[in-house]
Amino acid sequence: MNHARDERSALCDSFDALGPDAPTLCTGWTTYDLAAHLVLRERRPDAMGGIALKPLAGYTASVQNGLKAKHPYPELVGLVRKPGGVYGLLPSLDEAVNMLEFFVHHEDVRRAQPSWEPRALPADLDRLIWARVSSGARLMLRKSPVGVVLHRLGGGVAVGGPRQGPRVEVTGTASELLMFCFGRQEHARVELTGEPGDVTRLRGASLGI
Repeated sequence: MNHARDERSALCDSFDALGPDAPTLCTGWTTYDLAAHLVLRERRPDAMGGIALKPLAGYTASVQNGLKAKHPYPELVGLVRKPGGVYGLLPSLDEAVNMLEFFVHHEDVRRAQPSWEPRALPADLDRLIWARVSSGARLMLRKSPVGVVLHRLGGGVAVGGPRQGPRVEVTGTASELLMFCFGRQEHARVELTGEPGDVTRLRGASLGI
């Protein structure tokens, strides 16, 4: 199965249902902004640097706004639906690179709406998410002010953050741990165990890739 394709399609269905002005968990972004971001990421490699590098962020923002000015919302959603650039040529690369990207952004849309609930995921997707979380925990939690021990419900442990000092235990399903590690701490349904001050610092930390 190609989970990146499935999440891409489901996200675009949500875009269509909610329209261009719905909120997302991406600070300051509506669904229109998020759709433009995803088009930029796949189809404007010249502007991708600003996603991760602050000195280039201004150019990236201008290109993203230009995409919104050029394309009505339904057109942008249509571009998101069809993998662009190299991902459109190599489905295996699309799966490797985009599965987490589209899963998290799908949840960014879902969880910004009232009365959202976690999805019941297929077992193979749950296992794949946990494999990515456990292998990437050190990277995603590198900015954590405290050590973190991730406990997956159903089995599995991963660690990240400082190797010395206080630790916080974070327990949840694979998908909830993913959202937590991607910087969506306040919107992840997990249980945190540790000293209250350490828990507070972890909740407010800048996590993610």
